[in-house]
Amino acid sequence: MESAGSWDSSAGAAPCARARSPDGGRFYGHRIDGFNRRGVPVREEPPRAWYNPRFPPEGGPGPPEDIIAFTPALLALAAEPAPLPPVAIALIVAFLVISLGVHEAAHGWVALQCGDTTARDMGRITLNPFAHVDLFMTIILPVLSLLTFGFPFGGAKPVPVNFHALRKPYRDMALVAIAGPLSNILLAMVFFLAQKIIVEELGLWQPVQMGLGVVKPIGYSVLEYSIYLNLILAAFNMLPIPPLDGSRVMTWILPSSLRPAYMRFEGFGLLIIFFLISMVPAVLHFVWTMVFWLARFVEAVVTLGGSW
Repeated sequence: MESAGSWDSSAGAAPCARARSPDGGRFYGHRIDGFNRRGVPVREEPPRAWYNPRFPPEGGPGPPEDIIAFTPALLALAAEPAPLPPVAIALIVAFLVISLGVHEAAHGWVALQCGDTTARDMGRITLNPFAHVDLFMTIILPVLSLLTFGFPFGGAKPVPVNFHALRKPYRDMALVAIAGPLSNILLAMVFFLAQKIIVEELGLWQPVQMGLGVVKPIGYSVLEYSIYLNLILAAFNMLPIPPLDGSRVMTWILPSSLRPAYMRFEGFGLLIIFFLISMVPAVLHFVWTMVFWLARFVEAVVTLGGSW
């Protein structure tokens, strides 16, 4: 039994369904471009045009760069009436790192379905979060920005995607990019479902009113922040600013005449993002608005429109 979206290229096939070769043969789930002298099917690999995620190949955008939206999360943490205990903070960070791993693996898996094996070949289609840690973006930059500006700013290691190996490069790159935020929305649904079952159905970890404040058990706080961190990660990365995920969708939508000028912002993208989140309050307000509506969407889906 074949896996979904593997070979059928009919009208009803998945958007990235693998194409059948002209001779009708199959070769380990890849396209067949010909046969060698011994009659063994071979695939002509597209050139590995680039591996540096900061500088895309000529004629195509680079891979989506996943920025950890530390700032909104820390603002929320700072607004807590009572500081979270170290155990809760450690668990929240652990779930954030796991969520980043799922986000990155989703990028790589969709790229594989769309014809590019680079992420698989480099071991990036994995839920192991340490495979997606970048020394500078994930460790050094957050520490430096925290010490310098008072809040951490950083990102995960971008999943390598060979633009020229994708079957329909611009469309497929948009699909690869949007897979990351979608995975975070699904994770938010999982955490919300867990919270609803544990708190409402089993009666555990329920917040307690204490005077003018509310005391939340560690488990409740961990699930609550895991929900919102995933929604923040999804909303922030869908901003149409290169090299965020949303910019890959925007590149696909834009007319071909405007794409080169838009992609030139790639080299300055991180500086632009840093400037916007630190100097333009409207950007964070927009992100929080997206988080609000995403939260309502998650609640509507999990509760079956409020019936549960």
